Amino acid sequence: MTQDLLLEIGTEEIPAGFLSKALLDMKSEAEKMLNRLRLDYTTIRVMATPRRLVLMVSGLANGQPDRVVEKLGPARRVAFTDAGQPSRAGIGFAKSQGVSPDELEIVTTEKGEYVCVRKRELGEPTIALLTTALPEYIMAIPFRKSMRWHDLEARFARPVHWIVALYGDQVIVFNCAGVTSGARSRGHRFMAPAEFTISHPDAYIDLCRRACVIVDQQERKQIILSQLSEIETRLQGRIIEDPELLETVTNLVEYTQAIAGSFAHDYLDLPEEVLITVMRHHQKYFCLRDDSGRLQANFITVNNTAARDPEIVARGNQRVLQARLNDARFFYREDLKVKLEDFSERLHGVVFQAKLGTSYEKMERFRALAEKLARKLCPAKLDAVSRTAQLCKADLESSMVYEFADLQGIMGREYARAAGEPEEIAIGIYEHYLPTSAGGALPSNDCGALVGIADKIDTIAGCFGIGLQPTGSADPYALRRQALGVINICLDRNYRLSLSELIAEALAGLQNKLERPALEVAVEIHDFIKGRFFHNLSAAGIPSGVIDAILSVGFDDIVIAHKKISALERFRRRDDFADLLTAFKRIMNITRKEQNIHPLFPEKLSERAENELYQAWSMVSEKLNKDLAKEDYDQAFATIAEMKTSIDTFFDEVMVMVDDPQIRENRLALLQTIALGFIGIADFSKI
Repeated sequence: MTQDLLLEIGTEEIPAGFLSKALLDMKSEAEKMLNRLRLDYTTIRVMATPRRLVLMVSGLANGQPDRVVEKLGPARRVAFTDAGQPSRAGIGFAKSQGVSPDELEIVTTEKGEYVCVRKRELGEPTIALLTTALPEYIMAIPFRKSMRWHDLEARFARPVHWIVALYGDQVIVFNCAGVTSGARSRGHRFMAPAEFTISHPDAYIDLCRRACVIVDQQERKQIILSQLSEIETRLQGRIIEDPELLETVTNLVEYTQAIAGSFAHDYLDLPEEVLITVMRHHQKYFCLRDDSGRLQANFITVNNTAARDPEIVARGNQRVLQARLNDARFFYREDLKVKLEDFSERLHGVVFQAKLGTSYEKMERFRALAEKLARKLCPAKLDAVSRTAQLCKADLESSMVYEFADLQGIMGREYARAAGEPEEIAIGIYEHYLPTSAGGALPSNDCGALVGIADKIDTIAGCFGIGLQPTGSADPYALRRQALGVINICLDRNYRLSLSELIAEALAGLQNKLERPALEVAVEIHDFIKGRFFHNLSAAGIPSGVIDAILSVGFDDIVIAHKKISALERFRRRDDFADLLTAFKRIMNITRKEQNIHPLFPEKLSERAENELYQAWSMVSEKLNKDLAKEDYDQAFATIAEMKTSIDTFFDEVMVMVDDPQIRENRLALLQTIALGFIGIADFSKI
C-alpha cells in the first residue's frame, strides 16, 4: 500500500538567489533519504516560493520491506573445534547475535569458510521512520548562507515559522528548528494571510492557489511569460530575453501580476547598457525594444500582489526608476568631464590585492605583457594594444561603475568612444573581460584578446605566487574561469604562443611580489591550465584517454594540442583503430619496461621481419616528419597506421628478448626508435 508524502517548510522570505539551487539539493537529499530508509516511491517533486520549500513524494510505500540480514562471524576453523563442536569463539558470536550455536551457518567467501547468522528483519512503518528522518532532512538542505534565530542551535536560510508534514491524511509529528509539525499552512502574506488546514497532499496545491499562492515555480514562470507576452503585444515591442531575470522574478513572488510602466524619452540618450542595468539589476524590470531594435521607454515589473489599480503601482515604480535614472545621468555626465587617463592614474590608490599591489601596478604589469604578445602575434596592433591596456581598468574609478559595478568595461568602452578613441580600442576595453562565463562570448579583436590574456595570466600568476590557488570549495579570484578564458581566446583567434614562455614572462613581472620560487610556481600554473584544458575537452565528450595521449607527450602550444587531440579523436573512429592500437601498444609497452636506451645498428638486423620493420619505419618516419612540419595531424596518424602490418609481422616472427645480449639490445633499439617517433605525436598506451 502506498500514500503520498507532503513536507512544507514555511519560512521568512528566502532570497531569490537561493531557491533554484535549493530545489536541486532538496531533490537529491530526498533521494538519499528514501534510499537509505529503503522506502520505495514513484516520483519526487520539489517546489518553492520565497516563503515555503515543498517536498512531495508520490507512491511512497507504507513501510520498509522485510529483509534477511546476514551477519558474518569468525572463520569456521575458529568457530568450531576439530571435533565439529562450537568453540568459545563460536558460542560467543552466537550469543552476541541472540541465537543458539545450533543456528550458526557456514558460508564460503573469497577468504574461505566463515560462520554467519541469518535473521529476518521486519521493516519499520514509514511514519515511524520519517518522524526521525524528516527533521534531519530539513537541516541537511544546504544554503550558501544560513542563519540562527532566537536561542536555537538550528541553522537555516531564514527562520522557520511552520512545518506541514503529511503521509496521506496522517500527520507526521516531530519538532524541528523550534517548530512542531502539523497540517496547517499559511496563505499569501498580504492577500490571504490566514492559516488553513491541509487534509491530504492531493489537496495541497489547490488549497495554496485559493490562498493566493502559486506554489509550483514552473507554473508561476509560465503565468509570468503569458502576462509578459500580453503586455509585449499591447506595447508593440519585443521583450529582451533574459532567462536569469525571469528565474529571479519567479523566485521573488508567490502570486504574479505583470504591470507596464514608462519613463521619459530623454533618458534614452544614456548608453543603452546603463538603462538596462538600472532596470534589470536594481529594479528587476523587464526591458523592451521596438521594431528597429532600439530600447523603448517602457518597462515591465512583476508584482507580488494583485493590484486593485495597476496604474497606481505603475506610477510608483516610475517614480523609483526616475530617481535611479537621474542618479545614473548625473554620474554619467560627471564622468565625461574626466579624462580616461586621469581615471587610470587614480588606480594608484586602489589596492588590487594586499600582497600583489595596486590596480595601477597590475595594469602596468599586464600592459607590458600584452605589448610582448602583440610584438609576437600582431606587431601592427602594438600601439592599439598598449593603449587598450592602459585604459581598460580606468572606469573602475568612475562614479558610474562605483554605483553600478555591473557596468565595468561597458562604461570604459562608452567613455573611450566619447573621448574619440579608435573603435578597436573602445571595444577592446570592454572585451578584455571576456569571456565572463563558461561558453560566453570571446573578444572580437586583437586589442581585447591580447589584453585579456595578459590580464588573466597576471592574475593567475600573482595568486599562485602568493599561495592563493583555488581549492575544491573556493576560487575567490575566479582563476579557473581565467585559465579557461586564456585557453578559449587562444583557440578562437588561433594564437600560436608558448604557454611556458607566457607563464615565465608573467612571473618575471611579479618577481618582487612572489613568496614562492618562480620555477615551482610556473610548474603549478602550467599543470593548472593543462587541467582546465583537459576538463574542458572531457566535458565536450572527448574520451580522457585520447586527451591524455596527447597531453602526456607535451602541452605548450594550446592550438597545436587541440589540433592533435581533434585529429586523434577522428583517427579513433576508424574501423581498424582497435587493431592499430594493439600494434602500437605492443611497441610502447615493451620499450617502457626497458631502463636503458640502446644504439641501433641496422646492419646487425638479421631476421627478415625485423629488416622489413626497419625499412617500413625509415619510409614512414620521413613522411611523418613532413606531416608534422605541415601540422597535418590527420595525415600524420594515417601515416603511422601504415606501420601496422610490419609491426604485427615482427611480433609474430621475431623473439625480442633472446638470450644473446647484442641481438636483444639491437631489437630493443629498433623498437625504441619507433616508440620515440610515436611519442612525437601521441602516447598510444594512454588510450
